[in-house]
Amino acid sequence: MEHAVKPGDPTVITINCPDKTGLGCDLCRIVLEFGLYVTRGDFATDGKWCYIVLWVVPRPSSLKVDWGSLKNRLMSTCPSCMISFYLNQQSTSSAPPSVYLLKVFCLDRKGLLHDVTKILCELELTIQRVKVMTTPDDKVLDLFFITDGMDLLHTKQRRDETCEHLSDVLGEYCISCELQLSETECEVQQGCPSLPQEVAEELFSCELSKEAVPMSSASDTAKLKKATITVDNLLSPAHTLLQIQCVDQKGLIYDILRTSKDCDVQIAFGRIQSTAKGYRTIDLFIQRTDGKKIIDDESIKYLCSRLKEEMLHPLRVIVASRGPDTELLVANPVELSGKGRPRVFYDVTFALKKLGICIFSAEIARHSTAERQWEVYRFRLDESPEYPLASRRARTEIGDRVKKTLMGW
Repeated sequence: MEHAVKPGDPTVITINCPDKTGLGCDLCRIVLEFGLYVTRGDFATDGKWCYIVLWVVPRPSSLKVDWGSLKNRLMSTCPSCMISFYLNQQSTSSAPPSVYLLKVFCLDRKGLLHDVTKILCELELTIQRVKVMTTPDDKVLDLFFITDGMDLLHTKQRRDETCEHLSDVLGEYCISCELQLSETECEVQQGCPSLPQEVAEELFSCELSKEAVPMSSASDTAKLKKATITVDNLLSPAHTLLQIQCVDQKGLIYDILRTSKDCDVQIAFGRIQSTAKGYRTIDLFIQRTDGKKIIDDESIKYLCSRLKEEMLHPLRVIVASRGPDTELLVANPVELSGKGRPRVFYDVTFALKKLGICIFSAEIARHSTAERQWEVYRFRLDESPEYPLASRRARTEIGDRVKKTLMGW
């Protein structure tokens, strides 16, 4: 890591290690998890060894980054030994991380859920599922099913330090805090049986042919629809060239690499240009995982369609009525490996806190459609004087603010 000399300058992360399928996606996922934005990037591999350079800056600039911990996380993701990696690539897979249950019982106040979420992000604890309940006497019970990026929650010291930090930051609002190994890990992946059919259809049936993206203004939609992908199979004898130009947004590099990974596409060389007038240009020389060019028209069409879909709406946001209540729903596709998108819960709670809207209840669960699995975030909102939930205009403004926060606009 070559750290920035002046405020605002990027930190340069250089990674040189054995290659594996999807390594770029895994690394960019960690970078996104730490709240970092990739300003530029270079990828190169011969199929056995890779060389990756990422220029990153914190977003927002005031964000405190534990660079040492980031380096450790990136190192742990890289294959450490080429020989053992290739011998065991087909026969072994990493065990899923242990899931822990964090119970936080607090006096209610505006922005409480985001403040707890922020603390968990700072501690490198990933929220897999959450259940938030508000009691009639203005108290809140937050149940977080979490995993540890540092893989230390099995130690009493790490658990005690987590609870102590939460109690110190929340102060007099914290009534109790408990952390233990979850006995119901299967609940983390449970579906959304109560999701109404009409809501599910609106949330998951966003097609590229539609005139508008849900919860996006006309100007945002116009910008997004300018995304172009050019395919060239003549320039290189061994690779297919993808030239991508689209509006810049948070997690764009991760979304492109995630889609490539899920489509069994390997990036032999890639260059991520700096943003110019809000747009990003990306050149990718790709192959199939068997080392051959992608020349089949149907395969190219499918890959371009998937990439365009991710550039158009990587996250789905709607505000729906559920009887007398109003519910904000956010959905994002899950990687084939089972991992959800980082920092979604953080961004949504941050947007709602800025709007001054309280959250009566919240939960995260999984929902499967015919094509893929989704992570669904459901927030039951409290009435707000500034944003009366019965007003269509207010619901549109809430959804628009949440969407822009998630996209980094």
